[in-house]
Order: sequence, then C-alpha cells, then structure tokens
Amino acid sequence: MAIQKINLSTGVSVFLDEQNHPLRKEIEELRNYILLANNKLTENIKWNGPNYCLDTEDRITMKIQPPKNIQIIFHRGAKVKEQPKEKLIKEDFGLLVWKGNDRAVATFNSMIEIEKCKETLSTIIVEWLEAAK
Repeated sequence: MAIQKINLSTGVSVFLDEQNHPLRKEIEELRNYILLANNKLTENIKWNGPNYCLDTEDRITMKIQPPKNIQIIFHRGAKVKEQPKEKLIKEDFGLLVWKGNDRAVATFNSMIEIEKCKETLSTIIVEWLEAAK
C-alpha cells in the first residue's frame, strides 16, 4: 500500500509556531486528517487559522482562537451562495452543528475527542468536499 504524501504548508506551520497554541498537537492531528481526505487540497491561512481550498475555493477552515478549543468550519467559501434546500451532506453522525444547509461546525476540546471520531470526521470531510462543489 502506498503512503500518501500530506501537503502541509510551511507557511501554515510557521504561523502556528508563532501562535504557541495550547492545543497545537490537536491542530496538527486535524491538519493531517483534512489533508489526507483529498490530495488536491491546498492549505493556507485565512481568518487567523488554517484554511483548506479545493480548486482555489475555500471549503474548510479551522478556528483556533480563542485557544480553549478548535472548531472545523465546513463551508462553501466566503461569498454568500443560495442555500441548498437540504443539508449539504445527509449524515453527520451527530458531530456537526449546522449553521445553515451549507455551513456546519465540528468542535473539539481534546485529542481524546478527536481520536474517538477520526473515522467519522474523515468521512464527513470527504463527503463535504464532494458535495460543496
């Protein structure tokens, strides 16, 4: 089985180094899960956190401030788009809080929480990236 190369951005790593975030290990774990979901994702900084683009379109942003938890925001970009009639993905396994049919948030407070739902999170990421086109 081939090992997939993760496209970690050096710029994002430097930005995170400067943050001295108490949940840095958790952030790194989430970066890996997101980037492993699709090898076409690119990583940058947007809104003071790691951001993930597919074909130059913002799709997932990590909210790391305030440093009490980490939120992964699933969206369809910064510009408001017409809301789909139904949620963008059918199954969120109870992990997401929906802010609209095309915007949802997953919140993590610890590595234990991340580890408990890593397979579910990976499934959500893959489905989101496909549905948010």
